[in-house]
Amino acid sequence: MDIYNNHVSGILIIKKINEKTHRVVLTSDFGNKLIDFEVSENDFKLKYVLPDLDKKIVINFLKNDFQELLRQRYPVNESFENENSKIYLSKIDKKNYYLFFNKENNLLKQIIYTKNNKEKIDFSFDAKKHIFADSLNLQHKDFKINIKLFQITETE
Repeated sequence: MDIYNNHVSGILIIKKINEKTHRVVLTSDFGNKLIDFEVSENDFKLKYVLPDLDKKIVINFLKNDFQELLRQRYPVNESFENENSKIYLSKIDKKNYYLFFNKENNLLKQIIYTKNNKEKIDFSFDAKKHIFADSLNLQHKDFKINIKLFQITETE
């Protein structure tokens, strides 16, 4: 995770608690808890944050990013295609989401979140199955924040 040229690395665990809520825990490479929170589309409960990360801007970015990332329903308003993707536009409030599905395997490969016709966040996925991503790159377009997540398997 890169936030304004500061790099934080560790292990991120996302666990689905119920149909609407996920628990997110980021630990250091050595297992020390850095941040722990529960997030749903309309709720956010901070369980723990390391004092150095306890900044309103950091908490708000994580809250908003994970609420967007873990959104489960996207009503389709329009659909179109390009050479490589089927693209679906979902409008929710004043937010637009462009969902790009790979034409070859029908897997979600990218979500672009826009607000007021300006691109805000680009979520890019690499996946072999539809139930989880092998990697995720979350890049803010108006701030110097980039989050890269990779799935850890038992063989790694």
